[in-house]
Amino acid sequence: MAKTKDQIQADALAAIGDLRMSGLEISMGVGKTRIGLKHMEASYTTISKYLVVAPKKSIVQSWKDEIKDIKLDYIDDHITYSTYISLTKQDLDYDCIYLDECHSLKGRHNGWLKEYILKGGRIVGLTGTYPVYKNTEKGKMCNFYCPKVYEYHTDDAIADNILNNYKVFVHELSLSDKQNIQKEGQHGAYTTSEMKEYNYWTNRLEGCYQGKDEQICRIQRMKCLQKFESKEKYAKALFEEQVDKVIVFANEQAQSDRLSSHSFHSKNSESEYNLTAFKKGDIMKLSAVEQLSEGVTIPNLKVGIIMHSYSNNRKASQKIGRLLRLNPDDTAIIHILCYTNSVDKDWVTNALSIYDQSKVNWIKAKHYA
Repeated sequence: MAKTKDQIQADALAAIGDLRMSGLEISMGVGKTRIGLKHMEASYTTISKYLVVAPKKSIVQSWKDEIKDIKLDYIDDHITYSTYISLTKQDLDYDCIYLDECHSLKGRHNGWLKEYILKGGRIVGLTGTYPVYKNTEKGKMCNFYCPKVYEYHTDDAIADNILNNYKVFVHELSLSDKQNIQKEGQHGAYTTSEMKEYNYWTNRLEGCYQGKDEQICRIQRMKCLQKFESKEKYAKALFEEQVDKVIVFANEQAQSDRLSSHSFHSKNSESEYNLTAFKKGDIMKLSAVEQLSEGVTIPNLKVGIIMHSYSNNRKASQKIGRLLRLNPDDTAIIHILCYTNSVDKDWVTNALSIYDQSKVNWIKAKHYA
């Protein structure tokens, strides 16, 4: 029998119980913010003090909007809002802190959180995707301060008709061997290909010792895969052929502007106008970068194109999540571009590992690549 949002929220709150530290891995669309507010409501007294921590101010605003929706204005006076950047500047006298998108925790928060817990505070962590690797900085922080006590995933929400169904199409592109990339070297200008440029950074990476040089080579190789002309041309052609409301996630602002006449990023003064028009349906196509991957819902968005998928499945989930709030009878279509003769294939495979693999289709790139 399908669960309702209220049932899921009640189960999550029961799992938190009286624990001093707890974490919830809750799918988008279920109501992580509402769970946090219900937890406050249950413990509220006239002297209660709460701290809500979020990655950015737009997510803080979603808490304030939710408070108005469920008429908990009296609690808002007892809440302090902060971003993770400012967390260590906060007082330690809160009854409970709510870490929204708790995967944003970093090692520099450790001292403040340790002192807060020693003073008797409580922590509730909320996220859609816990760090996969427990031995990383974020993994260690999340699992210590927000140990997972309840999980409810995207495919659970789809099965319960809370989110709509989806299909993922991974377009298998090949790195081009055409000599069409102009470079400047120590001995002057020269021409190379996507394949040679990728192999250059891969070979340098394999010859690196761990440390700064290795990091530089990894970053340069990743930037190659993000910027190569064949992927951008393919994304633009795929984007232009869509007839439903569609968003394309570019890798950088200039690329976003080249992909669409309507873009959303911090350097575009028309961004907010474009986003509003896109939500209303006055425009049907929008390009964006990372800023739109969290905390924004677009009505009737049917198609998404992801140019580059990091190995991190949280980042993939944030982009895919923009498309999973349609009517339950609708099916969202997600296109992901992938150079299969590169590490790009490993990244995409890892990013999609949390999804139902029967809904993931690997297809050969069309001829307009």
